[in-house]
Amino acid sequence: MDPILIIAIVVIVLVLVFVFGIYNGLITARNRVKESWSGIDVQLKRRTDLIPNLVETVKGYASHEKEVFQKVTEARSAMMNAKGAKEAEVADNMLTGALKSLFAVAEAYPDLKAADNFKELQQELSDTETKVASSRQFYNANVLDYNTKIQTVPSNIIAGMFGFAASEFFEAEEADKKPVPVKF
Repeated sequence: MDPILIIAIVVIVLVLVFVFGIYNGLITARNRVKESWSGIDVQLKRRTDLIPNLVETVKGYASHEKEVFQKVTEARSAMMNAKGAKEAEVADNMLTGALKSLFAVAEAYPDLKAADNFKELQQELSDTETKVASSRQFYNANVLDYNTKIQTVPSNIIAGMFGFAASEFFEAEEADKKPVPVKF
């Protein structure tokens, strides 16, 4: 067998192994982004499931606060109908603002603040917010890893050939970056 043919076959095999390795790494990174997004999605759904109970509890004490309840309901609906990270980010920010209004209303009703049901729902919501923040952080770390892979040499060449697109980060609204005042 001709040595040039052997060298050509070896080079072709090495190039194929290299391309397959990069391609599989990109697929793995993209799947990690999808999996970590599902973690955020689960926590956001958990939060949207808690909200009707919270609203009903507050309604019992503050039935004349219809505008606040309407905003919470609209924000919850937007969250449930969000498709993808960008829409969920917008809906999440809207829901966070509506919940802040709801808790501001609750501050005006001492009996409500003292109600066990309200305290329990508030604690569950707080736990869920912690889980959402953790899920966001995990998702954004995976997006960073994936986006870095598709933008750096030599994997950017393979990513371009196979149509890999950058993922969007899940970012907090500017108002959410400020500390939330806690009152007892």
